Amino acid sequence: MDSITHITHIRNFCIIAHIDHGKSTLADRLIQKAHLIEDRNFKDQILDTMDIERERGITIKSQAVTIPYTAADGEDYELNFVDTPGHVDFTYEVSRAISSCEGALLLVDATQGVQAQTLSNLYLAMEHNLEIVPVINKIDMAAADIPSAKAQIDKDLGLDSDRALLVSARQGTWVDELFEAIVRRIPPPAGSAASPLKALIFDCHYDAYRGVIVHLRLFDGAAKKGMKIRFMSCGAEYEVESVGQFKITLAETTELKAGGVGYIIAGIKTVSDVRVGDTVTDAANPCKEALSGFREVKPVVFSSIYPVDSNDYEELKTSLEKLKLNDASLVYEKDSSAALGFGFRCGFLGLLHLEVIQERLEREFNQAIIFTAPSVKYKLHLKDGGELMIDNPSDYPDESRIDSAEEPYIRASVITPASFLGNIMTLCMEKRGVQTNMTYLDEKRVELIYDMPLAEVLFDFYDRLKSISRGYASFDYDITGYKETSLAKLDILLNGKAVDALSQLVFKDKAYERARTVCERLCGEIPRQQFKIPVQGAIGSQIIARETINALRKDVLAKCYGGDVTRKRKLLEKQKEGKKRMKMVGDVELPQSAFLAVLKTNDE
Repeated sequence: MDSITHITHIRNFCIIAHIDHGKSTLADRLIQKAHLIEDRNFKDQILDTMDIERERGITIKSQAVTIPYTAADGEDYELNFVDTPGHVDFTYEVSRAISSCEGALLLVDATQGVQAQTLSNLYLAMEHNLEIVPVINKIDMAAADIPSAKAQIDKDLGLDSDRALLVSARQGTWVDELFEAIVRRIPPPAGSAASPLKALIFDCHYDAYRGVIVHLRLFDGAAKKGMKIRFMSCGAEYEVESVGQFKITLAETTELKAGGVGYIIAGIKTVSDVRVGDTVTDAANPCKEALSGFREVKPVVFSSIYPVDSNDYEELKTSLEKLKLNDASLVYEKDSSAALGFGFRCGFLGLLHLEVIQERLEREFNQAIIFTAPSVKYKLHLKDGGELMIDNPSDYPDESRIDSAEEPYIRASVITPASFLGNIMTLCMEKRGVQTNMTYLDEKRVELIYDMPLAEVLFDFYDRLKSISRGYASFDYDITGYKETSLAKLDILLNGKAVDALSQLVFKDKAYERARTVCERLCGEIPRQQFKIPVQGAIGSQIIARETINALRKDVLAKCYGGDVTRKRKLLEKQKEGKKRMKMVGDVELPQSAFLAVLKTNDE
């Protein structure tokens, strides 16, 4: 079907849900029913193009696909489907996808019911005035409880459960009815093909041969080969080389019209010109104003990346530029460390986002990299009346200059089966959480609301929550603001020298515990030398934890098979002097695994 489809026969929709409720599986069934790809070439999670997505069973990059569909009344429709991620770190991806649609399929797992992110994604869809079609998935499972799922849709979501569709994405049951519901219940897009071009960039990716491929949703006007376009946020202009639609692969068409979803290629080599959420218009006949909702994403977790070999710095820089194009949320600037040389200070949306970036740099760009311990952004009030925002321990000023410190807090929402309530409350209290609300959603499920410091969630909160609740508890959070805290800079000393890349900003009362853990882990990772190596944790000049890596010793007494004890003592004293001299000039090499060990969670 070409892009000449009339606007009344276009439907733009997305699927929103909590993690692991079956979005990607349902997308697979929709694509299979439309015969967009031959069965012999089909594989599960067809829209999840990254290895890491397949391995973890999560969606990280939102993908788009145009599905042709002939309805029961014989009319031909063009269904533009945008797949969205479900993890809390990728809310911005979801909001971009939602703003390019008129309707959403809200997926609820029949075995788990309404979860924390089902609610937050529903509110996001409501903000954009989307038509919401509730869908209950996994009805074929033995543990499926359809009446309970319907009751939760009524009570928790405030939607009409009688209009909810029952499907099994795995088996493809009732998918035909779902297609009909999309056509009947989701409204066609508004907009005029005669108006000047106004299109939203909702995603983009980089092609080594063709440059940046921009993913667009057209609200007004048309885009075709040869026209000159302008990006409204930066004013850059380019000539369109080709336009087309997503049919799993890129399918070139003559033009894209208002209401449609597709891509444009314009030989864009300057990666920074394309910004997700920006508006594209006709350079010769621009639209009056840009689309609303464009914003710079604010990172909440910060970490530094360094190449293992300092000669790879330029290569790492190029890799980050290309990666930023695929991931609008990645923020970075130049950084340097005495221990690791030149690198980059990066901002992430959360810990999963950090892990994903690390794995993508290693796999897609073959980069050997070291990450420093993650940190959040602290606000310091100085005694001279000044204010300082820091996320890097190396920027921490002298203690005597600081009057008080504040750290970011979150409103954490945990939905859990009642049987795990006690253990989850203990975990939240351990993480300095203060309970503000507790609601029984029904006789089996409880919603807990906590005020917690964001820094406490960074290291192992999500993993421990999942293991305590056997995977049933769900977690969502919003950043609420800053509150006063007791902050300290923890330095790690190797052989008496501070290693700046291992420094961390920590809550003072937990500094000893953290220092001891780091010292123990480093002892297990640093290879033994010919001399003793003390590994110490310090706040200022005060040592608060210490471990020692024992020396490798040559048996100098092996040749003494008899004789006076003074002969043996003389040899041992000579060895001792040699070790002392070596300790003064000896250097301790830190392996990459030592940095990774510091990042591991406490219960690993």
